[in-house]
Order: sequence, then structure tokens, then C-alpha cells
Amino acid sequence: MAAHAQPRAEPKLWYADGLRFACQACGCCCSGAPGYVWVDGEGIAAIASHLGLPAREFRRKYVRRLWRGLSLKEKPNYDCVLLDSGGRCVAYDVRPLQCRAWPFWPTNLVSRRAWEEAARRCPGIGKGPLYRLEQIEAMRAEMKM
Repeated sequence: MAAHAQPRAEPKLWYADGLRFACQACGCCCSGAPGYVWVDGEGIAAIASHLGLPAREFRRKYVRRLWRGLSLKEKPNYDCVLLDSGGRCVAYDVRPLQCRAWPFWPTNLVSRRAWEEAARRCPGIGKGPLYRLEQIEAMRAEMKM
């Protein structure tokens, strides 16, 4: 007679006790290396309105069409096009989901080591309020990276 297999317990996520983060408005996550900031029509409309521009004009000046969809353009130095000369986001209050979810991106949550690597670039990681596992997982689930 075969023994019944016991269901395996899910391994505890390394961040199950939560993670601390408080944006320092330094622009480090929005500058440096090339990348993509995915936007949709709703996000474009919100940012355009915030900046006092018609959506069509905003899209023409600040958005590019790529293989996967629409992304904000980058400056020649690869900074996000929405960073001002002081490194601050001009659309912070209505920034895209991808930006709002930083640093809780799947790539940063894959391991403690990945999180610590992100923390070397982001002075807000490890500071501020504690984000509970449920909050982190909700942001992670919304991400389509």
C-alpha cells in the first residue's frame, strides 16, 4: 500500500515579515541605465492633464511606441523624460503604475540579494513605513514587467 503524500507547505517568502520603504525623491530609480516606463492611454491622459497638455501633444513629445506597447521616452543620458533638472519627477503625483510600485518590482523581490542590490541604488529602501506582505504582493501582482 502506498503512503499518502503530505501536501508540501509553501516556503516562506523571504519578505514575509514586510519591507520598509520611503521615497526620498532623489530620482535614482528614474535615471542612469536605459529602460522602459510602460504607460497606457489612461496614464498618458492623467500625466498630460497634470502637466496642462493635450494628451495628443504629450504623447507626441514624451511617449514612444515599442514592441510591447507605449513607453515614456528617455533623455540622451537615459534619464526619464519626466525628470526635471533637479532630478525630480514633474508628474510624481500621477506617475505610472510601474513608478508607483518601485521598489516592489518582481525583479527586486526575487531574492534578498536582489533587494539589497536595489538598496545600493535607492536610499529609500529600508527606511520609512513597513509595507506588509499583502501590500507588497498586491503591487507585485499589478506589475507586468
